[in-house]
Amino acid sequence: MSAITVFVPKDSAARSVGADRVAIAIAREATKYGIDLTLVRNGSRGALWLEPLVEVATDRGRTAYGPVRVEDVPSLFSADFHLGGKHPLSLGLTDEITWLARQDRVTFARVGIVDPLSLADYEAHGGLAGLRRALSMAREEIISEVIDSGLRGRGGAGFPAGIKWRTVLQTTGDHKYICCNADEGDSGTFADRMLIEGDPFTLLEGMTIAAIAVGAVEGVIYVRSEYPDAIETLRQAIDIAREQGWLGKSVLGSLHVFDIRIRVGAGSYVCGEETAMLESIEGKRGVVRSKPPLPAICGLFDQPTVINNVLTLASVPAILAGGAVAYQARGVGRSAGTQVFQLAGNIARGGIVETRFGVTLDTLINDFGAGALTRRPVRAVQIGGPLGAYFSTSLFDLSMDYESLLAAGGMLGHGGVVVFDESVDMAVQAKFAMEFCALESCGKCTPCRLCSTRLAETIEKIINGLDLEGNKKLLLDLCEVMTDGSLCAMGGLTPLPVRSAMLHFAEDFGSRTGAAR
Repeated sequence: MSAITVFVPKDSAARSVGADRVAIAIAREATKYGIDLTLVRNGSRGALWLEPLVEVATDRGRTAYGPVRVEDVPSLFSADFHLGGKHPLSLGLTDEITWLARQDRVTFARVGIVDPLSLADYEAHGGLAGLRRALSMAREEIISEVIDSGLRGRGGAGFPAGIKWRTVLQTTGDHKYICCNADEGDSGTFADRMLIEGDPFTLLEGMTIAAIAVGAVEGVIYVRSEYPDAIETLRQAIDIAREQGWLGKSVLGSLHVFDIRIRVGAGSYVCGEETAMLESIEGKRGVVRSKPPLPAICGLFDQPTVINNVLTLASVPAILAGGAVAYQARGVGRSAGTQVFQLAGNIARGGIVETRFGVTLDTLINDFGAGALTRRPVRAVQIGGPLGAYFSTSLFDLSMDYESLLAAGGMLGHGGVVVFDESVDMAVQAKFAMEFCALESCGKCTPCRLCSTRLAETIEKIINGLDLEGNKKLLLDLCEVMTDGSLCAMGGLTPLPVRSAMLHFAEDFGSRTGAAR
């Protein structure tokens, strides 16, 4: 019998529901049947409700089975699953699963398909094409390509990536840096982790292209300590890239010098803010810097620094490989390309959905997500992490792009979408947002440090029915102080969930008599 290739994800999400045990059971069962088995530990396809998702390479393509438990493995072999045989867990050809087939994967194109630590696999699926093209271009040409693509920062601010790169290129410095912000601290977000664990070379390639474009010689990836699997995968990928000659003293045999190191953060939420991250990398307490100067001019160790998040940098190889026009055409208006949405919370089908900008919130929640896990009606959705706005179902026709969300009083943020069913109390949720800010504030500026605590106390009074009108007015006044007076976006955005909850769910901020949810 010829060798059979089986794929079992080693992504953290898959491992948390038993993927390692399933992989061991498959290997053991193959030995029992005398099957020549090649077991590949790939990344997750992002359909988290189907994990562990096991795939088998067949003549027709990869066939999927899931969710697979250890006790399912013997019956899978009895049904000849290793040959693509029928089984109650059979999902058909992986590429034809509707949830995956409807997506437009660019940044996540290789995640779940390749062996994350096989450079040969990476190249066989189009990897390094963008880097090789970049090496043949002038620095300004690379930057112009990124600008023309319309790529904007996927970390939340939505600032044009190429403009930031051009500023670093045009600024004189002794030692320029590329800093990747992988401090993925927003609740309901996990795309950075999944990309790092499933396709780390894409991130490394994007950082290397950025370095060539601006003349940087060193890169730093700032990863939170809560991501041990991602950290280990990155370390191995960097070592492989050095051994294979596209990191280090000569990038793919060129005169460009560029290397990457990892800095593990201690889990402070505010270190996701770019200047606090720089302080942490430098070995200091993670507090926000005053701006100006901008990090692009005076960043890490006071040198010109490109700071982009994982998804921004991981989008660059595809842009260089396929051209700016092809990438820009995928979007809508000033929101070009694709966005990686992360569906979480009370949702039946949570996971990664990468699609073109312009998809509606209803499509994400009800088509891709299949509604609430509890099967109760969805009442609210929070977009953009714990500091993002809450939206009611009346806004589910909203286009998911930067400008539309801004006009509706929200923000895209990192693309996290957290779902709540009808049992949620939005006053309690607003209080949670403020308590979160109070705990995570670096304390450098008074509006964020003090107002977050006072706001949480004020919401508690409203929940308890105390002086409703007076406390609601005080709530809005404190929100205004935080928005206008805070030093960074953390304090400036924390009022957003409170204001949106009061706007769209006013009934939860009224009399509580007989209204407990």
